[in-house]
Amino acid sequence: MSEPAKLRVILDDHDIRKLVLPSGIPGTREDLELIIRETFQLQGNFSLLYKDAEFGDFFSLTTTADLKDKDTVKVVLVEPLYITLTETHPAGPVSTLSDRSSSSSSHTSSAETIILSSAENRGRSQQWPSPFEIPEFAYDTELILESANAAFRKDGTCLNNPSIKSDVLEKLAERIYQFCAYPTSEQICNVAEALIQKHPCLKEPGSFSGLYGWQTRLKYKMGNYRSKLRRLGCPELVVNSASNKTAAAKGVKKPRKAEVNFLPPYPTGESKQSLEKDRVDLLSEVKKKDNQKTISEKMSKTFSYRRQEVVNENPAIEDLLHRWPALFEAIQIKEEFKRITTIELEATFAANLDKHTVRLLTLFRAKGGAAGRKMCHLLDVLNQDETTEMRRDVVIRCLIVYFSEKVDDLIKDYHGASPDEVQDDLKQHTMKIVTKGGSTEDDPLDVGIVLEGREVLAGLSSVARACALLLGLIYAVNLSYPKQLRYTFECCQKMLLELDSGKLSPKVHTLKSKLLC
Repeated sequence: MSEPAKLRVILDDHDIRKLVLPSGIPGTREDLELIIRETFQLQGNFSLLYKDAEFGDFFSLTTTADLKDKDTVKVVLVEPLYITLTETHPAGPVSTLSDRSSSSSSHTSSAETIILSSAENRGRSQQWPSPFEIPEFAYDTELILESANAAFRKDGTCLNNPSIKSDVLEKLAERIYQFCAYPTSEQICNVAEALIQKHPCLKEPGSFSGLYGWQTRLKYKMGNYRSKLRRLGCPELVVNSASNKTAAAKGVKKPRKAEVNFLPPYPTGESKQSLEKDRVDLLSEVKKKDNQKTISEKMSKTFSYRRQEVVNENPAIEDLLHRWPALFEAIQIKEEFKRITTIELEATFAANLDKHTVRLLTLFRAKGGAAGRKMCHLLDVLNQDETTEMRRDVVIRCLIVYFSEKVDDLIKDYHGASPDEVQDDLKQHTMKIVTKGGSTEDDPLDVGIVLEGREVLAGLSSVARACALLLGLIYAVNLSYPKQLRYTFECCQKMLLELDSGKLSPKVHTLKSKLLC
């Protein structure tokens, strides 16, 4: 175990804190950023600077090897990029008032601020809200509801007005679609509950909860609303039209793992041809050094084009590596995952894993039987090396055993094997995390990810990080979870990434209940 350390953290000119690290300075800059984000509850993007003792000035922190006990670290918030566009007019005769009026109607204002972000893809920007916020209805509808709510509170009279119900359903369908095209029964129930809570006059007499009728209406209304948008060419709905489906219900392509942007439309003004040109340009950009900014911009721009290829054509990993090599870089995996789910991949995964670690280790040590003996052998490693990365590694391996699944089905260790043996064996695996080296300081641990017999990512520092990035790749290339590891991946998705966490299998629900005791 590393020696404990302390860091002086400058959050602002007037806000300087002390950071205590019981396990010592983390091995990677990413881990330190995560600890600082969680400890001081920081939001948004930031970078870290460290004060160099030799120069007495701050420098960008690229590796935690530059830090030692009681050093100073400065947090610098990274603000979004703003561009101000100013309308200019060619020299000419002075325009009349009518000329100016017509000009202002066809142009934007003289000074307009634009934020450059992935929002240009017209994708959804957030997960399903909890609680669901009921939108404002038409002005006359709101007036009628206000009077009806007052009458309900006075004598319990419920509103029975078909035109009001029609307006309410239309607005709710629009609001639901902003978060999800195919809401689950649970989500529909959440909307109905929020509606009755805000407007109790809409409660249905004779219904146990007053919700059942609204749940049924919302279900059919969403079906009608999807039909209308499908006719207008919405891609995530057109793909499921009768003419496009090759099978019945099995052919339906919709979010299965809480994807927010499963199949977004092309950016405004772009076409398949223009985005294909950007994809070809990307092939040149990935060959250049220190070019992540340009790559990220083009990957963001081509997101919808890439998703339609991945979802509609279901290409092999080898083909994706050839067409989208940048997609298999660690930083791009995280960005793609955020575009799909709006969630920070590594930060969320590591934060929730660390949050539950103490309780999980207690459960693992108390486990009996064959599973308990297997986990006892894994836990013995912590007696020799209890770094943050090793602790996360052991917890993930024990979690697999806890669900009565096999560690070898997810993680394959090649310690002592020759490179040729490793290469030949990798071809046999469909989805695997592989580890090599790590036995000596001269032979550091090298963790990689294998998909369809091809090592698509290597050089990772830990099994926990590889596990998070594997989840990101599963979302990015639209893969299904391996059946023999379904409980492990369900736990990772619903408990560690908090995606679709409301519906759990009995095994995962039992574990969650024990963690919350």
